[in-house]
Amino acid sequence: MKAEIHPTYYPDAKVTCASCGRTWTTGSTKKELRVDICSNCHPFFSGEAQRIIDIEGQVDRFYKKLTARQTYVETKKAKDAAKKSPERPVAELELTARATEALAKAGITEVNQLIKKLGEGDAAVLAIEGFGQKSLIDAKKKLRALGYELPEAPAAEASA
Repeated sequence: MKAEIHPTYYPDAKVTCASCGRTWTTGSTKKELRVDICSNCHPFFSGEAQRIIDIEGQVDRFYKKLTARQTYVETKKAKDAAKKSPERPVAELELTARATEALAKAGITEVNQLIKKLGEGDAAVLAIEGFGQKSLIDAKKKLRALGYELPEAPAAEASA
């Protein structure tokens, strides 16, 4: 073994508990030790398992993080619900200005009105003056991307 590489051992090191103030001696490489909690005041050893020892506000910080997370989840759910709201304005679909104006002139200002019109068939939507095929395709893509379910177009009638 190499000489003089081991730390100094103190057989009578003094240990002090910061919570209850109890002191005792033990062997250690440090002359004095301070511990946050000891077997005298720890809830597991003292039988007071209901008591939560809060050192430096750790419990308060945990509860603060927990409530912050809960409020974040609730606001995210509210935003997601608002995104799929049928009362959402058509302007939020970010269609071209011409398409948005054409829908407004036809009296379609909300997403639910547009979806209802799409239920009548593509021809009914294309009949709106100033609303063309490209605007129809863009509107359908954006509605699907936002999570709206589009109605099936009515089946074409068989010619006689």
